[in-house]
Amino acid sequence: MQKKCFFCSIQKHGKTNKIAETANFFSRYDGFPVSKGHAEVVPKAHIVSVFGLHGNQIRELYELVERTTKILKARFKPDGFNIGINEGKAAGRTQPHLHVHIIPRFKGDVANPIGGIRNIFPAKADYTIKVKKGVAQ
Repeated sequence: MQKKCFFCSIQKHGKTNKIAETANFFSRYDGFPVSKGHAEVVPKAHIVSVFGLHGNQIRELYELVERTTKILKARFKPDGFNIGINEGKAAGRTQPHLHVHIIPRFKGDVANPIGGIRNIFPAKADYTIKVKKGVAQ
């Protein structure tokens, strides 16, 4: 038996917690936020991978990421954002439906934000140490 798709299911039942939408995508607040205002942009069609999108869809996705980010800036006043996709199980994807995370960041929310998304590998995140030593890789 195939597991139901969470993102398809919430659309079917009208429980998307929408922020904004376009013809093919919607943005919503994440159900398990890691920061205040954590959101995600999701295709309305069941698309698993970002590599399954064509040019016009990619543009529409980016435009909604940009519009959602502006809404989050106005509402939550973050100091920055991490924006990313967990592409595949090895990258941490838990839902088999494409979604782009928009994570508002605030000064002081972590002790050392250097490296940002690189912190998935904490020992490699702070590359400034290598740069200071003149080692660029």
